[in-house]
This record gives sequence, structure tokens and C-alpha cells, in this order.
Amino acid sequence: MDSWERDVADEPSLVRPYTLTAGRTDSRVDLPLEAPVGTLASSKPSRWPGNDVRGRILTMCVDHPSVAEIAAQLALPLGVARVLIGDLVTQGYLQVQTTLDESATTDERRELIGRTLRGLRAL
Repeated sequence: MDSWERDVADEPSLVRPYTLTAGRTDSRVDLPLEAPVGTLASSKPSRWPGNDVRGRILTMCVDHPSVAEIAAQLALPLGVARVLIGDLVTQGYLQVQTTLDESATTDERRELIGRTLRGLRAL
């Protein structure tokens, strides 16, 4: 393999994210970065094998990671992760949990900061 072929092979594909989302850039679901995402107890079997990015998202969501954690762990652009997660939510595979609003208590805010720090340390 020539050196230029090796360099091209090591470059990330710019087409892949586009194909994963069919060119869409917006999710149909409101997905804040910090929102935990979990699987639904559904009778529907997954349509994707475990090595497909959607199958990997479903596997990860058993542990309720945030939208940002999913994107980081799968090395996906955040916009792509949001579109894919949104699709899985609308198809009934995932559920987005609520995040904090202005009425959140100090303890709830501390818990969110703690979860965020644990997630950052895990990366």
C-alpha cells in the first residue's frame, strides 16, 4: 500500500453520517444534550443487529446515558446522534427522560452535575 493510500484509508468518511440520517439534520423529538435516554419495555424486537449503529444505541440505552454520552461513545457527530435517537424514540424503542427546569431543587441540580462529571470521567 502506498503512503497516499494509507492516508486516505485513515481519513474518516464524510458521507457516512449523511447516509445514516438520510440527509436529515433535525430530530423530530426535543433532545437536550444532558437528557438521559432509556429503552422502553417493548414487545417489538430490534430490527438492527448489534453492530449497526442503531443496535449499538439500543444496547447503550439500557444504562440510561445522556444524548451527549451516546454521541461521544459512538464517535458520532452530535447532530447525527440526535437524529438517530429521535428516530428510535418515535419508533417506540427509546424514551427520553425529562431534564431539570427552573423548579428543580438544589439536590436535583447537584445530582445532574454529579452524573455529568461521572460521564465525563468515563470518557
